[in-house]
Amino acid sequence: MTATRPLRADARRNRERLLEVAVREFSRDGPDVPLEAIAKAAGVGIGTLYRHFPTREALIDAAYRNELDRLADSVDDLLDAMPPDLALRAWMDRFVDYLATKRGLADALRALIASGGDPFAHSRDRLTTAVATLLAAGASAGSLRPDVTPDDVLVGLSGLSLATADRGDRDQAGRLLDLLADALRVRP
Repeated sequence: MTATRPLRADARRNRERLLEVAVREFSRDGPDVPLEAIAKAAGVGIGTLYRHFPTREALIDAAYRNELDRLADSVDDLLDAMPPDLALRAWMDRFVDYLATKRGLADALRALIASGGDPFAHSRDRLTTAVATLLAAGASAGSLRPDVTPDDVLVGLSGLSLATADRGDRDQAGRLLDLLADALRVRP
């Protein structure tokens, strides 16, 4: 068994930049955007792209998972920075942005699935764990209702996001997020 060596700082920056550009380009132009264009926009050569992502499918999968990881991994930082009820509300904003990115990547994700990939294999677990952590912190602090499940929150957020996405009304989405967050708070 060989251990994976951590990436050098410059290689890590290149990988992160490639993922950032890939999300933007696949969201805007679909799965057929030339990989050379992604490499160029990221400021690297095509060989660097292929060293990190040997296939188009690997790049699409990594771009999606990177967005999911950023969302799920933000929980601890949010809880360190603010009370749990406010951390949950801030996370909800990030979730709506994540879903918008996922919708933008829809064609690329469908192409990945058609080629046999499963970008969503761990999505539900990651999201459920993130929300469960926020809800547990809020219940412990006495600021969030203890009877709410992560699934309640995720279904509410998904429905809210779908209802406002086609209208492009981020202000309305924000107002609805405030109402949902308020409904999750403990009342004296």
